[in-house]
Amino acid sequence: MSAQPEPYSEADVVFHGGEIVTVAAGAVESVPGPEAVAVKDGLIVFVGGHQEALDRWHGPHTQLRDLGGRALLPGFIDAHGHLGGIGLQATIANLLAAPDGDVTDIPSLQQKLRAWAETPVGAASRWIVGFGYDDAMLTEGRHPDRDDLDEVSDTRPVLAIHQSFHLGAVNSVGLRELGYDANRKNPDGGVIRRRRDVEAEPYGEPDGVLEETAFTPASDTATVGLPEEALLGLFSKGATSAASFGFTTVQEGGTSPANLQALRDAAAAVPFKIDVVAYVRADKAMEWRGKDVVRASQEYENGVRAAGVKMYLDGSPQGRTAWLTEPYKIRPEGTDEGYLGYPAIEDDKIVVNQVETAFAKGWQVLAHVNGDAAIDQFVLAVEAATGRVAPSDRRTVAIHAQTAREDQIDDFARLGIIPSFFSMHTYYWGDWYTKTVLGPERAALISPAKWAVDRNMVYTSHHDAPVALPNSIAILSSQVTRRTRTEGVVLGPEQCVSALDAVRSITINAAHQYFEQDSKGSIEVGKLADLVVLSENPLTVHPDAIKDITVVETFKRGTRIHPVIGIHGEAPDDGPRVSVTDHQWHCNC
Repeated sequence: MSAQPEPYSEADVVFHGGEIVTVAAGAVESVPGPEAVAVKDGLIVFVGGHQEALDRWHGPHTQLRDLGGRALLPGFIDAHGHLGGIGLQATIANLLAAPDGDVTDIPSLQQKLRAWAETPVGAASRWIVGFGYDDAMLTEGRHPDRDDLDEVSDTRPVLAIHQSFHLGAVNSVGLRELGYDANRKNPDGGVIRRRRDVEAEPYGEPDGVLEETAFTPASDTATVGLPEEALLGLFSKGATSAASFGFTTVQEGGTSPANLQALRDAAAAVPFKIDVVAYVRADKAMEWRGKDVVRASQEYENGVRAAGVKMYLDGSPQGRTAWLTEPYKIRPEGTDEGYLGYPAIEDDKIVVNQVETAFAKGWQVLAHVNGDAAIDQFVLAVEAATGRVAPSDRRTVAIHAQTAREDQIDDFARLGIIPSFFSMHTYYWGDWYTKTVLGPERAALISPAKWAVDRNMVYTSHHDAPVALPNSIAILSSQVTRRTRTEGVVLGPEQCVSALDAVRSITINAAHQYFEQDSKGSIEVGKLADLVVLSENPLTVHPDAIKDITVVETFKRGTRIHPVIGIHGEAPDDGPRVSVTDHQWHCNC
């Protein structure tokens, strides 16, 4: 944290006239808080009374910003997401269900793909591609298959990406392009689903639905086939979208070494307006044995820094590919009795080696672990690596931890692992988990943030966009209410947390996860003036009203980055434009 400011200096801006939530340690947010915040040269220089702010910091050039009763909070920090994926989400066909889209059944999904194919981007793309369908929300209650997508096109490959980004469906042309037929066996860590009404040796005729590592080549091929102009704009679109939801620090979680370098090159040319923390896929980083392709640092260069690596240990609960210790309530068609999902890496030694190598190189480790079996595998690997590498403050992160058991939360506390929950699962898939995936008892315990709070642990929550919109307000609401999308029930009320705990999960706790708690995450003198203005204070409105709060303005280092109005009144799509040559769009919710 910077030194205390001089007794008087003219501030650039003084915020006043609203509710100020500092999230500072020891602050009592339930009583009237500070009346004003002064900002100078991108730093917070004063937090306190309105009159004192005017006496000490108001000069002839100071801008006085009356909040008009709105709330001022620290800028939100993305604990896990995919910046380029947010841009991708805004570029391809929107197959999401309400409230983020309007796809309700397979005919409406088909129509969305057909319409996108006629747009300038779609017409110039090799593949017809859309993102976000959810079989749990489709009237038919199933995935689209090759026959459904053949109706979209029988001349161009078509890909419909499941909202989890762990599965997808392709048409017959797409299957041929991928080389998937009855002679192609399932890859390690993936499944090519087969037709049940067609006999074809030796492995069965593909039905078009692809899981995990069988799906990844489809998503990679389809997105690389987008026109160059669309690819160049993915990161800038992602940054613009994130800022519109109040985020001032975002993550590019699970990129390739080539795209990390491209990200750095683009930022050197045109610095990002928000901070971007990047993590390289662990398996890709390990391929460069003699070279450190990550170059982890605590310092930003032009708004970008790499922090470590992202591991992938299992799949998606809502897609029923996550690795569990107890069977799924209803197993997917074609699977055996007692189906548990499956690991991404079967050999525990490989997992231990990835963690140990990262620890030795000083890379922070993020691990995608949805199922409790995958969490067990990760805990054992961290324990083994911790015993072999010198002690350090590593802040290892368990990403998603959807089905973490209470004993595993204790393991996290013991090993210094930060759980980062995808809390919006309670809203989007709580009903699906109850009826199909886990059953009512296990479903009530997904995203168990209250267990972490009860142990005084630092936990974070994230949006994992593009799996969901980078919606900060939905992150808050889902933790406080745990109300489900379809039935509107409270899923596991014992796991609800306070609004303040929810706010902390995307401010000071997320800053801690990034080792940036001394410069971000709270409104305190000496910290960066990363701020967000909300229509109402989430700490004082009724919990069920949090979802209706809107982001009014976002400030990075005291400069407004949302909304930004161009010379003709439009919101410009500016920022670094980076060529995403070989990005792994397997976002892994």
